[in-house]
Amino acid sequence: MDHPLSVYNSLTRSREQFIPLNAPHVGLYVCGPTVYGDAHLGHARPAITFDLLFRYLSFLGYKVRYVRNITDVGHLENDADAGEDKIAKKARLEQVEPMEIVQYFTLRYHHNMEQLNVLPPSIEPRASGHILEQMQLIQKILDAGYAYESNGSVYFDLEKYAKKYPYGQLSGRVLDDLTSQTRDLDGQDEKRFPLDFALWKKASSKHIMRWSSPWSEGFPGWHLECTAMSTKYLGETFDIHGGGMDLLFPHHECEIAQSTASLGHESVRYWLHNNMITINGQKMGKSLGNFITLNDSFAGTHPLLQKAYSPMTVRFFILQAHYRSTVDFSNEALQASEKGLQRLLEGISVLDKLTPAANSTISISGIEEKCLQAMNDDLNSPMVIAHLFDGLRIIHLVNDGKETLSESDLQQLQKVYHQFAWDILGLKEEQTSDRMELISGLVNYILDRRMEAKAEKNFAASDRIRDMLKELGVEVKDRKDGFDWKLEN
Repeated sequence: MDHPLSVYNSLTRSREQFIPLNAPHVGLYVCGPTVYGDAHLGHARPAITFDLLFRYLSFLGYKVRYVRNITDVGHLENDADAGEDKIAKKARLEQVEPMEIVQYFTLRYHHNMEQLNVLPPSIEPRASGHILEQMQLIQKILDAGYAYESNGSVYFDLEKYAKKYPYGQLSGRVLDDLTSQTRDLDGQDEKRFPLDFALWKKASSKHIMRWSSPWSEGFPGWHLECTAMSTKYLGETFDIHGGGMDLLFPHHECEIAQSTASLGHESVRYWLHNNMITINGQKMGKSLGNFITLNDSFAGTHPLLQKAYSPMTVRFFILQAHYRSTVDFSNEALQASEKGLQRLLEGISVLDKLTPAANSTISISGIEEKCLQAMNDDLNSPMVIAHLFDGLRIIHLVNDGKETLSESDLQQLQKVYHQFAWDILGLKEEQTSDRMELISGLVNYILDRRMEAKAEKNFAASDRIRDMLKELGVEVKDRKDGFDWKLEN
């Protein structure tokens, strides 16, 4: 490729040039949400991070198969092998079917992603739709000798696995140290070794979500689904696996162990992890009760919010930090992002209205290359934004008549801003409440003048106003007692 991408590989802890296995095809798998509640700001971080990667790889010319799963079974309350299924618990409390919970919150998640301008993945498989694949994977691990059955449950034999393969490569955890820190949990007596994790759990009599298997009526372990689905859709070896830093251990360590035990080799070439959004230095999450939902952010209804923040403000807020750095939430940070975004969008609006001159008196060279270099340097979105802000100086100098741009230079500059702001960073224009109030007032004033023209039987003027508004994207519908109007999509 003309612009090889360098990424920080969590497995090797180094920045490496990304060369796809089957260039120009790229397989990308990202751990998606467990759908038992509304998405919060912490969920927005990986969604936007890997949307940025998806967009940029596509921009570079790669054909990307992007798989992002939906977890709808097997994720227990303590993220291990004990406790109640998170979705089943929600269903029991609300006295509905578990799949009602799944459908309701999946639709709301999709709506939030659309608001954030996150592109849909190529494939979005659900764990509950791949029970057969998960059972087949368990059998492979059993046949390879790295799992055992105990009272109807099946556990991964981590101690035996660690004798042949390294464990803890991603997190740097040492098995002996982990063993000394292990708590006593429900079902621990079924295990040969405290850190063995469940591949299949026998369901208790009260457990709602259950399937028949060769071992018992039960359900798959949480770690299993990603291994089964990534292999099914991306093959035994694929390019990139992504997710939040909180999944690095134990989820992704377990995934490596499962794929290696079943296949004899690791599946993933590059591991990418986004860091957390924090509040007062503490990770934002449902389990800690300190989360702010995206819907609350967009409506300004959370006690920690002083006002509503638009989806693009939230997206810009996240893109202003490198994906591997933490982002600490505050109203001040969101307000600064709101102002910065508005400045950038206004600059692009000015750029699009500039008229070319016979020749250029100022150079635009270097802006595109600097943005490309920043993106190729481990998706350095904050540096891209900085370069775009630097370019605003040229735009305003030309707009003020102090400099000029030729037609070719103007078109090139417009292309750079459209590609990086819209196509790669995924930003877009949005109508804020203040702007909508202004637009509404102006349109209503114009339509009142049209009503006056009609009352005076000046139908030519009335038609001109209607046609002018239609050209501007305002659809007008006359009523007997007035009019209705809306902005066309």
